[in-house]
Amino acid sequence: MNTPIEFLRRIGPDPHANGRQTIALCNCPDIFELTSGDFAIIGIDITDAARPKLPPTAGCGPDERIVFIPRNLLVEAKSDIPNQA
Repeated sequence: MNTPIEFLRRIGPDPHANGRQTIALCNCPDIFELTSGDFAIIGIDITDAARPKLPPTAGCGPDERIVFIPRNLLVEAKSDIPNQA
């Protein structure tokens, strides 16, 4: 990937706001919007376990990872995600 990575803003609330605990303990799953308009996800790498279970029409290339994020992270971020491209 040759695109410069610049974080614009966090999508959704801070996962540690108000002393909240996260499943990753020291760090946390998170969603960010990049200045390009694309998104970056911090999550737990589940690639090895998930790759063999992908539907036949899906794939995960050698330069890609499948990450787990808790449901509440995406649900709480919903209002910050644009509705259109």
